[in-house]
Parts: sequence; C-alpha cells; structure tokens
Amino acid sequence: MTWLARVRVILKPAVNDPQGLAIQGGLRHLGFAEVQTVRAGKLFEITLDAPDRETAARRVEEMCRRLLANPVIEDFSFDVVEGGA
Repeated sequence: MTWLARVRVILKPAVNDPQGLAIQGGLRHLGFAEVQTVRAGKLFEITLDAPDRETAARRVEEMCRRLLANPVIEDFSFDVVEGGA
C-alpha cells in the first residue's frame, strides 16, 4: 500500500531563527504590521510503500530521527495518509 507523509521540521523555540526574523521584517516592510513572529521551517512530502499506517509512521519517524531533523536544534511532526503522488 502507498502512503503519503507530510513532515514538518522547525527550529526549537530556544534556537535563534535569522531566516524567520528576515521574513518577519520583510512582511512588516510590506505593510503587514500585525505579524508578531515568524519561524521558518521545512516541509517534506514523502511517498512510501508499507503494509499499514503504523508501519509507515514508524518508518517516517525513523527517517526524521536519522536524517530529516537535527534533534539538537529542531522539532518535527508528521501526518501519514493513504495514497500518494
């Protein structure tokens, strides 16, 4: 069965985010004064074959822990749904 995982990786709250600060400044410069903070991150869409959702989720978590996120400075979350591109 094919699964689609959407993985979100973002810097931990205590880690400085210069890209987020630059985006925040740009948004304010464009007239979006209501923007208080911006945290930049990464989004991965991964299709994979697995016999069931639980196996797919375990594999995606392993991918995150081993490659996609740096556990020292980043947090990750993901969703796994049936189907894929």
